Amino acid sequence: MDIAIFMSTPAQVHFYRNIANGLLKGDNNVHILARDYGETLEILDEVGMEYHVFSRPPTGAKRILTLPFDIVRAVKWLRNKRGVDLITGFEIYGAYTSSLLRSPYVQFYDSEPNIHKLLSLQFKVMMPFTDVLLTPESFRTELGDKHLRVASYKELAYLHPHYYTPQDDVLDIMGLSKNDEYVLLRFNAFDAAHDEGVAGFTSENKVRLVRELEKHVHVFISAEGKVPRELEKNLLPVPKSRIHDVIYHAKLLVTDTQTMATEAALLGTPVIRSNKFVGPNDMGNFIELEERFGLMFNIRNPREAIQKAIELVQTEGLKKEWAKRRKRLLEEKIDITSFMVWFLENYPQSLEEFRENPDIQYRFR
Repeated sequence: MDIAIFMSTPAQVHFYRNIANGLLKGDNNVHILARDYGETLEILDEVGMEYHVFSRPPTGAKRILTLPFDIVRAVKWLRNKRGVDLITGFEIYGAYTSSLLRSPYVQFYDSEPNIHKLLSLQFKVMMPFTDVLLTPESFRTELGDKHLRVASYKELAYLHPHYYTPQDDVLDIMGLSKNDEYVLLRFNAFDAAHDEGVAGFTSENKVRLVRELEKHVHVFISAEGKVPRELEKNLLPVPKSRIHDVIYHAKLLVTDTQTMATEAALLGTPVIRSNKFVGPNDMGNFIELEERFGLMFNIRNPREAIQKAIELVQTEGLKKEWAKRRKRLLEEKIDITSFMVWFLENYPQSLEEFRENPDIQYRFR
């Protein structure tokens, strides 16, 4: 098959990179369309994947104005291929491109429309052009007959033990020994469309968090955008491609981001997630990771989150306990990469099989 994959963000590159390799091993042709957004192109270059840049979006409200031009560029590039049998991605770009090319669109999505008005609007305008919507089983919103649930998380596409083996040489880069404990802090820029009106830790919060935790352990910061000047010495001196090794070996992650919070939980690292998404309308995967598996703490109030971090960093045996909880999660969830490769290269027969017997997914553990 000829399969086009839209990769608009760094998280989407991580999700699709092993899927793309699996499709290529099956003698399929894979065409990657990428947005020049954040670290997307940098990561694609690091993993050695060929791609076409279809979008270089501006910041702020002007992004919506570039959407038609981005789609036109994507359609024009794909029309130069011998024909596209299937398109997959996370967002609206793939939906409209597939419609114009008259190719089916299989979308994977784990951000829920109820968390933000803009995201809810995005679902309304792209679902008519989506053939299949695959989401984690924890997804709280029902989106009709096109919506199918999978017993996994998008982050398992690259953090499942089938694909990820932690390396401890990253500690040398950080200037640490194997016995040194450290906390990783990850701060969001909150510049995505669905982040509008949402915030996490303030500059004052960040400084207090570092000062309190430094009394007990080493503290490193990974940040989108700038940090307060007095915290620049804490910035992580590690290539972005090694971030998952840093997360794996950390005693604790404290963050106001979404994706990295899930990554830490799936790697068996205790995580405190604090932003204004937390609350009664929070996404199902974060609720599940906290209430079903006990791998995460979701705390809306940043001061309470800081206090919890101070408590946890002084707790002995955390990592051993979290390793047990992670093992239970891996026993209950599937290898989403293997599932997606099967689903995409066997479409539409795979869709019929999955509809008739959803338990077929448990072949991919």
